[in-house]
Amino acid sequence: MIGFIFFVLDFVLSFIIWMLIISAILSWLIAFNVINTRNPTVYRIVEALDRFTAPILEPFRRLVPPIGGFDISFILCFAVIKGLQLFLLPLAQQNLMALVGS
Repeated sequence: MIGFIFFVLDFVLSFIIWMLIISAILSWLIAFNVINTRNPTVYRIVEALDRFTAPILEPFRRLVPPIGGFDISFILCFAVIKGLQLFLLPLAQQNLMALVGS
């Protein structure tokens, strides 16, 4: 059961990372006028991604202001989530398994 819970947590973190990557790519495509938000479908997709990623990125945006007009909070957020995924989740799972005795 503990393994499944950590599997789900890892999946959620991976999902957040993919949403952040897609949001960043779409923002670059919009900035370089490759796609425009006048298309209702594109607008809805961008709006949904922004509503999902903005609360995640906001604490990082307060820590790291835009540099030269570029928002690098994504990089810091990505690093923190990957750190959680690669180091803290496995460590927490091992410690919880040892505590429970499985």
